Amino acid sequence: MSNNLTAEYIAYIENYLKDNCLNYPKVPQQTLLEAMQYSLLAGGKRLRPIFVLDFCRMCGGDWKQAVPFAAAVEMIHTYSLIHDDLPCMDNDDLRRGKPTNHKVYGEAMAVLAGDALLTEAFSLIASAPYSAEVRIRATQVLAEYAGCLGMVGGQTLDIQSDDRECTEQEVLNIQERKTGALIKAACVLGVLAGGGSEEQVLWAGKFARHLGLAFQIRDDILDVIGTTEAMGKTVGTDAGKNTFLSLHGLEICEGMIKSQTAAAMDCLFFFENNSYMLSLAQSLIDRNN
Repeated sequence: MSNNLTAEYIAYIENYLKDNCLNYPKVPQQTLLEAMQYSLLAGGKRLRPIFVLDFCRMCGGDWKQAVPFAAAVEMIHTYSLIHDDLPCMDNDDLRRGKPTNHKVYGEAMAVLAGDALLTEAFSLIASAPYSAEVRIRATQVLAEYAGCLGMVGGQTLDIQSDDRECTEQEVLNIQERKTGALIKAACVLGVLAGGGSEEQVLWAGKFARHLGLAFQIRDDILDVIGTTEAMGKTVGTDAGKNTFLSLHGLEICEGMIKSQTAAAMDCLFFFENNSYMLSLAQSLIDRNN
């Protein structure tokens, strides 16, 4: 079930992004659209959109109807990657197995492509096939978890920690915002799309908090032991950064991944038809990309 449903979700997301997003053929700023599509359609795990679709399904909703919410989250994620790769940030040359956006289109166009993807995401939320109440709530959730209190705030803390050694709480503050917040947005948006209860919103957020931490710790490990071919990006770029791996070492971090994933899986028992998400969470423990 897991592989079949994953393939179905990804195919639906990819087709929606390709056929329904950024198709403005008669505007003069075509280079901007090309830069946006270059990164948005470059593939990847599409994990965050999958969270949107499957939490919608688990709450009894039509997951295909939730695809604008899923695409919006993927646009936010893609914009963050474009900006993260810039010389003023992580200065990376490779992303998803391709040259980074600024290497192809230049730094200025990469900044603008990220800005435009961020803005376009909220257009998708606003025009999604839901009531005004749901769309307003979804807008608030995405803005909060993607903005200064969430993902951007985490990136800020990460930059400010570059020249000093952080405590475990400070590393947690970074990871919960930089990675965990957008995963939380995806899960909560799925619940909203599926007509879930406030209790399910709460447990979706708790699931995302635990799984996001496990996911980031695994990313930190793969930056050390992974390969550029498997990761689709240059490895070793986080050397010297404040991570749980630098604090605790490999063995303890492997244990943290398992315990955080188990805690995330416990949160799923507040949802029916949860076998797919349980399997997906388990599979992320030993991923190699």
